Amino acid sequence: MNSAVNTLLKEQCVEWQQCGENYAALETVEVRNTQIEGYSFKVQFNPKRIQSSAAKVDPKSIKERKCFLCEANRPAVQRGIPFAAKSGNAYTILVNPFPIFKKHLTIPAVDHIDQRIDGKIADMLELAGCLTDYLIFYNGPKCGASAPDHFHFQAGNKGFLPIEMDIEAILSSQAKQVAPDVYVLNNAAAHTIVCKSASINTIICWFNQFYSKFRQITNSEEEPMLNLLAWVNNGHYHLVVYPRKTHRPSQFFAEGDANILISPASIDLGGIFITPLEKDFSKLTETDIKDILQQITVTPDVFNKLIQ
Repeated sequence: MNSAVNTLLKEQCVEWQQCGENYAALETVEVRNTQIEGYSFKVQFNPKRIQSSAAKVDPKSIKERKCFLCEANRPAVQRGIPFAAKSGNAYTILVNPFPIFKKHLTIPAVDHIDQRIDGKIADMLELAGCLTDYLIFYNGPKCGASAPDHFHFQAGNKGFLPIEMDIEAILSSQAKQVAPDVYVLNNAAAHTIVCKSASINTIICWFNQFYSKFRQITNSEEEPMLNLLAWVNNGHYHLVVYPRKTHRPSQFFAEGDANILISPASIDLGGIFITPLEKDFSKLTETDIKDILQQITVTPDVFNKLIQ
């Protein structure tokens, strides 16, 4: 599967002009490193991501536009690889034409169904087991998904996102084990839970319990707000969970100099803050990042209830 996907990426960059130009532009993307409470973060100036960061995801805007993940509405040049999950759910692996990673995929469901992870965590982990060169990520419908009306995962190459690269050191020195296979990151600006196990079924069982309890604690009629990352390394599955309370921080809506065009999702929470505007790349500080993460993730009270 890794080989087939990598071949698709190379071919799409040749036959699809916009795609090729956007991946070539990654070579000139500016990145700077920083630390937040001992955790690694990067800030990336990526103007090609303006469409995603500023996406209108209110019901009216969604209703008025065609779904860009449905096959009938995708560019004719965009090709994909079918993926049939053991659950019976069907997906198509596509090259993401607006990349953050050097290898960036979008994996929409074949059917036009709402963005809801309930009942699909097994699919996410199965993808991680097939695409072992990649990490898989999921953005909830109100947590950074630019197509909340069409279920999809995304994937990016390993060796780029700080949380994935640093996970073993983090779990050994910066985390507290709160249950078998379950860890909480100490002093992280964004409340973070990690479930690590050699058994995919162990993680599925744990996540389903977590999801149910989170929904109960937050009185969520639909999906509780969350972002997810998953990958396989050294025979162990890793699922990283970021419980959320709001979609965008106050800086997104601020006027004048206080404005920062940032709409955090899984990648930002995992350590890569995406700034499509140069003004924000230049001025975003460690204090800003910490404040933004604390605004969008659950309060300590809710987090403690989840851990209990």
